[in-house]
Amino acid sequence: MTDAPKKKFRLIDAVMAVICVVFVAEAAGPVAAIGNSQYFWWLFLLITFLLPYGLISSELGTTYEGDGGLYDWVSKAFGKKWGGRVSWYYWINFPLWMASLALMFPKVIGLLAGMELGLFPSLFIELAFVWIIVFISFFSVCDSSWILNGAAIIKILIALSLGGLGIYGAIHHGVANEYTLSSMLPSFDLNSLSYISVILFNCLGFEVVCTFAGDMENPKKQIPQAIVAGGLVIAAIYIFMAFGIGVAIPADQISTSTGLIASVQLLTGTTRGIIVVIISIGFLLTLFGNMISWSLGVNNVAAYAADNGDMPEVFKIKSKKNGMPVGVSLMNGLVASLLLIIAPFIPNQDLFWSFFALNLVMFLLSYLPVFPAFLKLRKIDPETERPFKVPGSPAFLRVLAGIPMILIVIALIFTAVPLRFDPESLAGILPITIGAIIFILLGEFIVNKKRK
Repeated sequence: MTDAPKKKFRLIDAVMAVICVVFVAEAAGPVAAIGNSQYFWWLFLLITFLLPYGLISSELGTTYEGDGGLYDWVSKAFGKKWGGRVSWYYWINFPLWMASLALMFPKVIGLLAGMELGLFPSLFIELAFVWIIVFISFFSVCDSSWILNGAAIIKILIALSLGGLGIYGAIHHGVANEYTLSSMLPSFDLNSLSYISVILFNCLGFEVVCTFAGDMENPKKQIPQAIVAGGLVIAAIYIFMAFGIGVAIPADQISTSTGLIASVQLLTGTTRGIIVVIISIGFLLTLFGNMISWSLGVNNVAAYAADNGDMPEVFKIKSKKNGMPVGVSLMNGLVASLLLIIAPFIPNQDLFWSFFALNLVMFLLSYLPVFPAFLKLRKIDPETERPFKVPGSPAFLRVLAGIPMILIVIALIFTAVPLRFDPESLAGILPITIGAIIFILLGEFIVNKKRK
């Protein structure tokens, strides 16, 4: 009788998977735009959001395994109607995110070329980006380790390069943002607070490591360790990148879309030097990596919800050759393309932030019911074995789940609710507000129609 083969998925593998999926280089610009107080917010949110969320998602992910993820957790706790809402919010954020990244492509190319591309060349590049991702997502290669690891390596190299250039620039040329104790205390400026949702966005998605539980030697210990370790590494990478951007550009002048590349240009003293070109190409490749690595998870959840009658019928369509959810992929492309076509008619100078912020709103909404679902499942399903169980009394668990919920609600308010009524502020936030309302109402129509 031979021994069973030893499981080979190590802690370092899990941490790398977390970094590959969660770390998104395009978020460095919006985070850096917060200013020096970002360092406080990172530390504060690591303790009050990432740690509770990591523990809770570790328990739910190892207890209720399957393709449904958030949809399954919320459906089991509050019924299929709420599960349908979560699956809708979780899905719609993806084409919004894809559209926002597509808008970056011609901007980065134009920055390198030293000229602004016209409307139609830009639109052609944007649509090509979208449909290349859609085409690749028809194949199971989307989930292959070489794509995840390759994208992670490029992201880390960009972060190290930008941070290293920042240190060099600070030593030889000084810094664009003065570093004082008062400047590093929390800023409650409305413009800065609206970007804090980006930090929450960078803390979400860690539950993906739970899918590796069956391949781990000790998931009870390795999963929370991977989530916490991955979160700390990602926070350090972002802070290092943001430092490099902050050395080069004053916080109030940082572009949310091209701030990273513009910083490299300023720190190297050239617009098209070899370092600038290499980092720019690497950055653009990471945009593909983000979409490809996320597409399979998002598409599978949407298709799974459709199979359970909670998403449109078109999401059920799968490839006869490999079973991939091609219906969802096509809908991703169609929605993102429609957004890009109407984008020039939206009265907002920062279209990247409009679409990216709208993606943030829908993404955060999809996670909001997860925390009460955790408490409800503890109450109504105590008999199910939990490979990892969050320790603590019922009162402690309520606090643990309640604080992240409050933080998500606050982030949603600062991101999508007009709190100032001057023309400039309204022009920046109203498209996000209106877009969020439209997508929420559309989701309610779909969920209620499916329930009839």
